[in-house]
Amino acid sequence: MAKKMTKKIKILDKGYVDLVDHMGNDLTVVNAARVSFDKESEWDYDEEALNKITGHNWQADRLRAEFKKLSEKDEKLIEYLAKHGHWTPFAHPQITLRIKAPIAIRTQFFKHKQGFVENEISRRYVSFDPEFYCPPWRGKPNQNAKQGSEDFIAIKSEAIESYSLAIHHCMKAYQSLLDEGVAPEQARFVLPQGMYTEWYWTGSLAAYARFYKQRIDDHAQWEIRQYAEEIGNLIEPLFPSCWSILTKYK
Repeated sequence: MAKKMTKKIKILDKGYVDLVDHMGNDLTVVNAARVSFDKESEWDYDEEALNKITGHNWQADRLRAEFKKLSEKDEKLIEYLAKHGHWTPFAHPQITLRIKAPIAIRTQFFKHKQGFVENEISRRYVSFDPEFYCPPWRGKPNQNAKQGSEDFIAIKSEAIESYSLAIHHCMKAYQSLLDEGVAPEQARFVLPQGMYTEWYWTGSLAAYARFYKQRIDDHAQWEIRQYAEEIGNLIEPLFPSCWSILTKYK
C-alpha cells in the first residue's frame, strides 16, 4: 500500500481532513477492467518533456515516474466505464482519511455505507476535554422547504451566549457525573450534537466519488459541503483521470 502523508486540512473552526493512506492509481482501475479480456495496460510517458529534463537519461526513474500518464485508449476506457455505470473497477483503489467533525455532521458521513468502513474515537476510553463547534449562523429555510437553511445571518449576542451557556451546562453535568463515579460510557449521554469527534474512514474510489457528488450538491448541508470539497481536493491528485471522470457523471 502506497503511503502518502499530508498536513491536515482545517475545516470549520476546529475540524480537519487528513489523508492517511491510499492504495492504487488510475492504472489500477484500467487493469481491473481489462482483466476480463486477460489483458493489461502499462503507463505511457510524456517522453518529450522528460527528455528536456533528463537528456535521455532513462536511469532517472524518479523523474520518469512524475511524467507517467494513461494512454488515450485507457482514458477512453475510464470514460466508458463511468458513463455506463460499470463501477466495480473503481472499487479496487482504496483511500483512508482521518476526519474530525461535529457529531451531527459525522452522522451524515456515516449514512454512506456501501464501500466504506469506519472506526471512531470513543469517549469510553479517552479523557481529554471535548471540543465544540461554534458555527456561523444561517437563517431558517423558507416556508415551502422542509429542511436546509438560507443565507448566513447575524444573531443577537444573547443568543450566542445562550449557545455557549448550554455547552457549559452540558460540560458541567458531564464532569459532575464523572466525579460521582458514573462510567464515561454513560456520562457522555449529556454531551451535545455540536461536540467534535474523530474517526478513520476507509473507502473505495467509487464510494468516495458517490459521497462527493451527493455532498457537494447545493442541497447538502453547508458544513458537510466544506468537507466534501476538501476530500475531493485530496483525492483528485491521486487519481486525476478517474476522479475527473467519475465526478462528471451522476
